[in-house]
Amino acid sequence: MKAKVIRYYRFGEPSEVLEMKEKEVLPPGPGELAVRMRARPINPSDILPIRGAYPHRTRLPAVPGFEGIGVVEAVGPGVSNQMLGRRVLPLRGENTWQEIVKTSERFAVVVPEDIDDHSASQIYINPVTAWLICTEVLNLTHGHTLIVNAGGSAIGRIFAQLSQICGFQLIAITRNDCHTVDLLRLGAVSVVNTTKEPLLERIAALTEGRGADAAVDCIGGTNGEQLVNCLKPGGTIISVGLLSGITPLWHEVTQGAQINVRLFWLKRWVERSSQERWEQVFHELMNLIRSGRLVMANIGAAFELVNVQQAIAAAESGVEGKVLLL
Repeated sequence: MKAKVIRYYRFGEPSEVLEMKEKEVLPPGPGELAVRMRARPINPSDILPIRGAYPHRTRLPAVPGFEGIGVVEAVGPGVSNQMLGRRVLPLRGENTWQEIVKTSERFAVVVPEDIDDHSASQIYINPVTAWLICTEVLNLTHGHTLIVNAGGSAIGRIFAQLSQICGFQLIAITRNDCHTVDLLRLGAVSVVNTTKEPLLERIAALTEGRGADAAVDCIGGTNGEQLVNCLKPGGTIISVGLLSGITPLWHEVTQGAQINVRLFWLKRWVERSSQERWEQVFHELMNLIRSGRLVMANIGAAFELVNVQQAIAAAESGVEGKVLLL
């Protein structure tokens, strides 16, 4: 059987390097599932490697896409036929911008029937990252203050909701006012628009001069570096993304400052996580979603896989909500 797959053989602009190919799909091996994909969100973390942001972690040729939902179409030896037809997140196997994805049954997360495809397709990258940072890395709770830049992004909106769940205070940093009302509704205690007000002075006022306990940098560059002066002594910056494409000069900007900088790579946590912890994290997040306490981003647009170029253009044009590849 043949299936469509998106590949790139060199780094560059997605419009120039992504190619639609066909591949021969082999039957799943022992302990494996073959999943026909139904929906995949387009995240910055999908696009950045295409442009060469992490060349040491990307082996060419490569298939983009780290998450999505599909239906189990075939099972390998040792896998129960009861898995056939189940909706799953096929994680830690092949990347998802292709029609058929194979992964180990151990890492395929079964999706409850009361979580729709659009929500389920987004459960991995942003929610797991934010949940682990809040509960495992920083152990945020009542009395803590967290700053997050790119506050209007999908992960920024997750942090806003988790502030209500975990009890900490969130200050969201944005560059316009279009997300302010929504972020406050979701749980942020304040939204700072850096095009209208000076960040350092505003953070000082909001924290009564103490500075925040921690910050999450999703952008990099000077946007990340300026967070150093927003934290109290002993505070921690968690670097999770490079939306700007520029690596902050952490060593330089933290000299003389009692600030800790930590890089959070979901891939590294995944590699070190036990099977029990892997399942527990998804169980916790699924329960939050099913109870309505955690809501995924609305869908702004959807495109068939063959229209991947239009989908990326829409995702990067400021479309409100997530863009899906179907």
